[in-house]
Amino acid sequence: MTDFITKNGKVIPLRNGRGGGRKSAGVVVAGAVALAMGTGGVTSISGLGAPETASSLRLGPRKAEGQQAARMGDPDAAWQRMGMRQLRRTARQQAECVAVSFGEIREFFTRTRCTSLDRVLFAVTDGAGNTAVISVVWVGLPTAGDARRFESVMTRHGSGDIHPLGSHLLDLGDIRFTGLRYGSERDGKTVTVAEAETATGQVDHDTLDALAEVAAHLPRV
Repeated sequence: MTDFITKNGKVIPLRNGRGGGRKSAGVVVAGAVALAMGTGGVTSISGLGAPETASSLRLGPRKAEGQQAARMGDPDAAWQRMGMRQLRRTARQQAECVAVSFGEIREFFTRTRCTSLDRVLFAVTDGAGNTAVISVVWVGLPTAGDARRFESVMTRHGSGDIHPLGSHLLDLGDIRFTGLRYGSERDGKTVTVAEAETATGQVDHDTLDALAEVAAHLPRV
């Protein structure tokens, strides 16, 4: 099959219909109350579509361990593997898919209604004033084929998105979910979509991307 360009310019082969692509450039701006925290050291942000950096290579083993902990349903352990600890988490909230989506994703849901939608936000910190917020969305579809088609649309560049929960629920303000740090996972009829952004201080691109890819392995929590 033909390869395609994912959300951040990375080429993903379509051998099995799955991919760790990046989300669209559509953004969500949410929240009103800032979380006051100190700033930590600045780390570099890798370029979009760039080859693997030394930072991403170092993250590989920790990301694998984090994904294993996530699959076991232990988010605290997953963040710890990534050198972070959880500050807070929203209660799980449900919504109807069409109402909280846009772009081609919304069009997909008008043709294929989801059977469930659960959204949650996590705030994690490295203890040095650097905080990330992670959005995780679980989408249930009628069939495994529908889930596969939904994921193929979700990972394609410019296809739209599902709005994450408002960051004000974590007492964080003006968090822009760009979709450039993104992970997804498909399990039968369910697709998990995760995105990560910096909330305070500096969290480098590779770490945010790894956090999203770890979070995508979480079961509904």
